[in-house]
Amino acid sequence: QLFQVDPSGTYFAWKASAIGKNHVNAKSFLEKRYNEDVELEDAIHTAILTLKEGFAEAITAENIEIGVVGADRKFRVLTPDEVKEYLFEVE
Repeated sequence: QLFQVDPSGTYFAWKASAIGKNHVNAKSFLEKRYNEDVELEDAIHTAILTLKEGFAEAITAENIEIGVVGADRKFRVLTPDEVKEYLFEVE
């Protein structure tokens, strides 16, 4: 679960969310694709596809980062090589 906090201190809980430029389109895209039983691999693919919807330039392993929370409940950032592999899979 994600929590978004705005400057006033108001917070929102989300299963999937987007912020920044084109966030409305990105949230709409996520609403159509998200489901409760999503596997980590599918979630990463969905995240990349969501980024592609609003990215002005080509997405590469050098201009995005992907972080995941594994089954061990620890956060880690994927390596550029791992990101490249996921980018190849969604193309």
